[in-house]
Amino acid sequence: MTGFNLLKFCLGLCLGTLLCLVPLSQFQPDTLDSLRTLAVQLDGRKKPLDTVAKETVTQIHGSTTYQPLAGASEDYLSTYLTLWFNTRDWNQEPVVLVSYRPLKAAVGLDPARKHFSFQELMANQALATLVRQAHQADLKGDDLSRNQRQALTIEDRLNRLYGSVGGDTLPIVPHPSDAQGTWVSLSQAQQLYDPEAITPLLAVFAKMQQTLLQGGITHVPMVGPLAQDLKAGLQRLSPQIYPAEAALRREVHFNHFHPFAKAWWLYGLAFIAVVISLWVKPWNLYWGAIGLFTAGLGIQAYGFWLRMQIAGRPPVTNMYESVVWVGFGIAALALTFELMSRARYYLLAAAPLAVTSLVLADSLPAVLDPSITPLVPVLRDNFWLSIHVPTIALSYASFALALGLGHLTLGNYLVTPTATGRIRTLSQLNYRVLQVGVLLLTTGIILGGIWAHFSWGRFWGWDPKETWALIALLCYLAPLHGRLVGWIGDFGIGVASVVAFNAVLMAWYGVNFVLGTGLHSYGFGTGGSEMIIAAVVGLDLLFVAMAAARHYSGWRPSEQLSPAER
Repeated sequence: MTGFNLLKFCLGLCLGTLLCLVPLSQFQPDTLDSLRTLAVQLDGRKKPLDTVAKETVTQIHGSTTYQPLAGASEDYLSTYLTLWFNTRDWNQEPVVLVSYRPLKAAVGLDPARKHFSFQELMANQALATLVRQAHQADLKGDDLSRNQRQALTIEDRLNRLYGSVGGDTLPIVPHPSDAQGTWVSLSQAQQLYDPEAITPLLAVFAKMQQTLLQGGITHVPMVGPLAQDLKAGLQRLSPQIYPAEAALRREVHFNHFHPFAKAWWLYGLAFIAVVISLWVKPWNLYWGAIGLFTAGLGIQAYGFWLRMQIAGRPPVTNMYESVVWVGFGIAALALTFELMSRARYYLLAAAPLAVTSLVLADSLPAVLDPSITPLVPVLRDNFWLSIHVPTIALSYASFALALGLGHLTLGNYLVTPTATGRIRTLSQLNYRVLQVGVLLLTTGIILGGIWAHFSWGRFWGWDPKETWALIALLCYLAPLHGRLVGWIGDFGIGVASVVAFNAVLMAWYGVNFVLGTGLHSYGFGTGGSEMIIAAVVGLDLLFVAMAAARHYSGWRPSEQLSPAER
């Protein structure tokens, strides 16, 4: 790297860092800081009220913002306060997300609507019958249909809405002496503490509620000083048990800093810079793009560090975390290969995929739940969790990077088939990534078998997750061996890297959202849209078919190639 290129790299890195720091107000506490950092014991851990508000509104509504029937759009904290203090008629507000169209058709709900009121859903007898059938099937150990699983999800949202309305149940009062003890609400606190210590806190809480009842959302800033008094009083009750202020502020910072969203913006800018460096020769922005991409990777790593500090474990235990981790793996592997080869194509293939992963994780909270929850018992062995799951996810990242390179290769066959030099280079780059992916997936499967032996008493049991991981491995081993013995060439490797990724998609997405069975139940979810995934896969296969038709049409490139084509 020359001194001028080093300067461009540093400028790109500094620009990316500065973009993450804007606006500076995100690092400054506001009038509601004491309210945001009010500790709550909920869902098996202690967390700030800001997180409780974000998770509650997201899980009920499917978004961090809410547009009420009357008034302007609200952020999650304002919406949660109206729930907590019951300052709105939540029986009538269309706040509950119902997105699965077959379920809406089955129970007679308007398929064009996405949100319904508590009263509408509770009065729906067909939905109640479906929920009852789902519980009966679950008790018998029968597999649930997709409609039944979605109905249980709606029931969970209704229960969360019902439990959030009113201020008598939120456990904000710490246990007097036991760090693992159960916290209680203010109305129950006199069972643990002297009534004289609780009465002033009840008075402050009542004043907060009265303030919001009188002024609604416009009076939310006025609750800040009252929340400061409430929090100080709760800390004095049990200072040894109350969470450290630094830990609470760290989680609030993570909620508001949005490191993963900032990362995909930087990856997108790096992609634009790489495209310019390839097609506008006087504008050589390559090393600036490397700097921006590195900044994006750094901010995503910072986000992972924050999440690990909050959760106390590696962030790879649910679909949301795995999608973000795969995006990180794509970026890290691409940057490593790019610095080794200076080929430019790694970043060109990786940036859109990393952006897609992070955008999906950021925009689909109802499908990819970002909540941090305690681990199920089988996952509490952090040693195996720390090596098996990240290894499998990194193999998926390798195959995703190969998917991107495969699209570049087939795109050249389709648009510029005479550029045999460029096609050969892309195929060689792709072959290296596929080798890394196969090595990682093989290692991950073996590590998973060892973990299964210790956890379940057997190395292999043909669980759906295990089976599809093996199928994915075989789908990549076949073309690699075919390339080794000369059965397939550059075009075959490009096709294989695109088509074989469908096996990864099934092992990663399909087992969790479509099959929903097996011992890996801690990874399951609901809300995935099979039709959208099927449409994307169909379009992708159509693209492969078009490239194949062009390649096998009988046309052959001329022997004389321009330097640009080579």
